[in-house]
Amino acid sequence: MKNHTSFKTGGNARFFVTPPSPEKTAELVAELKKNNEKYIVIGNGSNLLVSDSGFDGTVVCIGRKMSDVTTEGDRITAMAGASLSRIASAALKNSLTGFEFASGIPGSLGGAVVMNAGAYGGEMKDVVVKTTYVSETGDIKTMAGDEHAFGYRRSAFTGDKVVLSSVIQLAYGDMAQIKHTSNELNSKRREKQPLEYPSAGSTFKRPEGYFAAKLIDDAGLRGARFGGAMVSEKHCGFVINYDNASSSDIFNLMKMIKNTVYDKFGVTLEPEVRLIGEFPVF
Repeated sequence: MKNHTSFKTGGNARFFVTPPSPEKTAELVAELKKNNEKYIVIGNGSNLLVSDSGFDGTVVCIGRKMSDVTTEGDRITAMAGASLSRIASAALKNSLTGFEFASGIPGSLGGAVVMNAGAYGGEMKDVVVKTTYVSETGDIKTMAGDEHAFGYRRSAFTGDKVVLSSVIQLAYGDMAQIKHTSNELNSKRREKQPLEYPSAGSTFKRPEGYFAAKLIDDAGLRGARFGGAMVSEKHCGFVINYDNASSSDIFNLMKMIKNTVYDKFGVTLEPEVRLIGEFPVF
């Protein structure tokens, strides 16, 4: 799984499947459920920490085979495997504004909808109006508007539902301004985030009333290391694979951060990163 995650760590999965269509995805999920097989659904793995011992089940990867992006008027329909940067490019090409916030997020649409990804004041909940998904029973269904139940880093899809595609509602704007805003945000991202190292973006969710990165910094953990994992000196909200880290190194550093922050400030940090496979209690 180190070849399929942005942390570049993780052992083997028992099976790794990339379904070619929404229908095949639904069939596969229904079959896995029917046989009580253990499975997980991933996109481009930008928010995962997979155990060094891997995952004893099936990884269903919604990737390039399901990444079509089409534009009709001021709406974009994107399949779950489409990268957010590709959707942002389609928006720019068609002079559509509202998706600039996501242009530099290194994820795919499916994962972004599931966790209501956001940056620089924008979130998926601001633009997603309709989603087609595989239900818990293996049927292809759609939901719209408030049914998405978007909240901070969560949605109605946290569970057994599998996102297949979404309709994104944008607005007509000025192409030069859209490009300028996207470039400005991406420049800010490069300046403030350790993009030169493998990571999973923000490691912890934002605790209510606090900022995780500030708590970590104030706890004296900037540059703290465990094995090959390190708290980024550039941005304390990022744990990075600094020197050939293992998943265990990253996990143990995350645990050390959590315990230190709690001991110093009484605030409990929750991982934004999804833990897959066998890990000790966090």
